[in-house]
Amino acid sequence: MPKVAIVTGANQGLGLALVRGLCRTLGADGIVYLTARDRGRGEQAVGSLQAADGLSPRLELLDVRDGSSVQALARTIADRHGGADIVISNAAARISPQVPDEQQVRAFIDTNNHGTVRMIRAFAPLLTDGARFIVVASSFGTLASLDPRLHPRFDVGQMSLADVDKVMDDYVAAVETGRAAAQGWPDWINPPSKVGQVAAVKVLARDLADDAARRDILVNAACPGLVDTGASRPWFGDMSGALSPDEAAADVLWLATLPAGTRQPYGELIQHRKVLPFTPAAL
Repeated sequence: MPKVAIVTGANQGLGLALVRGLCRTLGADGIVYLTARDRGRGEQAVGSLQAADGLSPRLELLDVRDGSSVQALARTIADRHGGADIVISNAAARISPQVPDEQQVRAFIDTNNHGTVRMIRAFAPLLTDGARFIVVASSFGTLASLDPRLHPRFDVGQMSLADVDKVMDDYVAAVETGRAAAQGWPDWINPPSKVGQVAAVKVLARDLADDAARRDILVNAACPGLVDTGASRPWFGDMSGALSPDEAAADVLWLATLPAGTRQPYGELIQHRKVLPFTPAAL
């Protein structure tokens, strides 16, 4: 049977590069779904891959901010294929340094964090034997990015996915009401979001551990490094060391296509094929 892969947020940037790489890697033995919120942009992305590379991913509409949209895609995949072999949760909202945090934090967390959890809830039950589930995050997604006062809020050994959602909702409320700094949250809203994404991955990996070991399933988060995209450029003055989307996709694709029987990494944040510890060594 052909392998089935799904990439969210895939009509541009890293997501598009991941679709390109999966189409090439899986070849005729794969079915790759390029998902996008907007049909026109999705069709343009598919057309660009067909014209430039001779690749033919399938387009499906998906808005990770909408639970019914995520569930609808999950049903479509289940009905057509019975499950998914590779799921890469890549969709992310852009933020701007010119917009006050309190005006953009809610949509940012809804996409990056609640969107990640929606994908986990909908697609974890569809993972086939040998499946790989990857959440694209960043190196900011460790507790080293946060004040020690906040570390207990991300007790991944005990918390549930619902707990992760609540922590992130509480964070949104703190930013919107001007209480975030007093609670110890950093000035930039990106690191807390990334920590929440990695926490969700670790909760999923913990809950799935026995079944995953038996069925050869791997669950991980990936840091692709600094990628030269429209989302990154406003935040970094020097992009000379940034990777192109295709260059950054290589390590994520490695993680998403680890061969059968691979046991590690599992439940980790991976950058350049190395584990970034979630908890600082001093703790």
